Amino acid sequence: MISVQRAWTRAREHRRTARVGTSVGGVLFALVAGALPAAAAPAASGTTGSDGSGSLVMVLDSSGSMGDDDGTGRTRMESARTAVGTVVDGLPDGYPTGLRVYGADRPQGCTDTRLVRPVRKLDRTAVKRAVAGVRPRGDTPIGLSLRKAAQDLPQPARGAIGTRTVLLISDGEDNCGTPQPCEVAEQLGKEGVGLRIDTVGFQVKGAARKQLECIANAGNGRYYDAPDAKALARQLQRAAQLSADGYRFRGERASGRAGDGGGHGRRRPRARTRAVSGHHRSGREAGLRRRSGRRVHGRLAATAVSQPGASVDTFDALSTRIEYDDHASCGTDTERFLQKEGAVPLTSAVARIRSEAGTRPCDRAGRYRLVVERESKKGSDAARRPLELVYGVEAPLKKGVTPARSEAEYGRGDKEATLPAGDPRDVRGGTGFNDARTTGQGVWRDRILPSQTLWYKVPAGWGQQVRYDVEFANEPTVERPSATYSYGATRLYTPARYPLTDGGEFTPTTMYNGRPSALRMGGVPVSWTNRYESRGNVQPVHAGGDFYISLTLGAQAAEIAQNPQIGLVLRVSVFGAERAGPQHGAPVRAADDSGAGEHGAKDADNKGDSPAHADSGGAGGAGWTGVAAAAGAAVMAALVAVFVYVRNRRGAAARTTRGSA
Repeated sequence: MISVQRAWTRAREHRRTARVGTSVGGVLFALVAGALPAAAAPAASGTTGSDGSGSLVMVLDSSGSMGDDDGTGRTRMESARTAVGTVVDGLPDGYPTGLRVYGADRPQGCTDTRLVRPVRKLDRTAVKRAVAGVRPRGDTPIGLSLRKAAQDLPQPARGAIGTRTVLLISDGEDNCGTPQPCEVAEQLGKEGVGLRIDTVGFQVKGAARKQLECIANAGNGRYYDAPDAKALARQLQRAAQLSADGYRFRGERASGRAGDGGGHGRRRPRARTRAVSGHHRSGREAGLRRRSGRRVHGRLAATAVSQPGASVDTFDALSTRIEYDDHASCGTDTERFLQKEGAVPLTSAVARIRSEAGTRPCDRAGRYRLVVERESKKGSDAARRPLELVYGVEAPLKKGVTPARSEAEYGRGDKEATLPAGDPRDVRGGTGFNDARTTGQGVWRDRILPSQTLWYKVPAGWGQQVRYDVEFANEPTVERPSATYSYGATRLYTPARYPLTDGGEFTPTTMYNGRPSALRMGGVPVSWTNRYESRGNVQPVHAGGDFYISLTLGAQAAEIAQNPQIGLVLRVSVFGAERAGPQHGAPVRAADDSGAGEHGAKDADNKGDSPAHADSGGAGGAGWTGVAAAAGAAVMAALVAVFVYVRNRRGAAARTTRGSA
């Protein structure tokens, strides 16, 4: 574990060559020891699992009722075979996939469950052949099949964090009684890190539907209703693809130590296997010291990744704060789901920024604590949530450099700004911060699943501001007895992963019912002096680099749209000429130096680094350095020896609220 004192020293020594962005490192709590796989260039979404970080086992009801007519002249089993074939055709090459059936071998029997295709590298022909040989015969031992299916899924390779999915397809309820399916799902959901259980009800009603909903809710997953064969294929595709497109973590696994404030850094931390869920409090600690005379600034961001669409309450939250002395606070931030449709990634960030006068208590030398706190209401997802922590150190301006004034207004990048028009280009959003796809000025087209969050990044340097619109497409809808609405949402994050507020200017959430729907978001211009502003949409925008855009579609969209994915259009502008540094009167960076015109953004197909991603110090020598990433489950200590105390609470009120849909 690297001490913060050493990180600051390195930041000073290397500030001339520092890059504004993230490098890989980090720590992990509450799982098993071992480093995460080394992450090279960001991969396109849809390849998760090829490194052993994710897997899928389908559990197919093969009881006698699956031989009934589904209303089209075909049996339910025939329609299920077709749907499974469609699913495997759409999965990424090599994604570990298996098939288990129950009720297929005997006319009666509550132990009748069998793995007909082991979970291994995807062989589409083999899976289709396996399901083609299944004949509906017997009973419905769902509880036992779920327990066996969880054992079928391999543990993530090399200690990686990935989504392991049990996808249950059933046309009825369990008729065996023991073990109870909901109880099995709840146990698996609490014990299995990264495990989710999705259920698809094929022409079910009443008690059968309630049981399948209960299983999904307890198993950190989603229930999908399939009233006909077309819906079955659509919902299976959604659930399977959501599994394959899970958040990709980066960083090394390790652990701080439990304690009461006396923790201190270690160079080579080791992981501990003690896990923390949302039902009690626990802590992990590591020490942070700051020597006097250092005018450095530090920021920490924690991203908690629940299973997409898992049960949450509107006010469930992730909070971060920096404490000193007897729990006095230097800064705090709380992010909430602000909707009940299902979980999405939450990122909370906090900074210790030295004041201009240097006279505040948080300016002084000493030991500081980072507190990461999760709040969950009763009935919310209780599983351990992987947590990724990023720590950044910013070098000071060079002596004698006068920074440009702060930029507290949106100006030409306000909500009325004119954004690019024309035909959109295809782009595929990433699964998270670590593989977000670079987009520049222009119009981009993508498709999104219900419960999914897609990620993009836009380079912006000194004096520039990111502004974008999102349009969710007009889609054919399914017939439904009453009006059903979901939502679309977006967040904009700084290069240090600080989530920006809308400043009262934009509309970062919108209702969605299959008809066209749009939202707007943007940031103020990047200025070093913004750090001394108080507003949450201004203060964090004080260093250039890759700004991140997240786009989310609510889980209930699965009950609205006919197509498995929903189209979207992203219109992006980067306003303002990029300046060569943070200082007052800094010249405009030459076009041939930046690789872009006034808007300063490169084409998404250009793999070169943007100028904003390079040393942003210019003559001023300011920029984020020593940034490290780390991943863990529910509790987390920083690679950089931040004194971390992580607590899990249910029903407690947060002190500060900032929205994150």
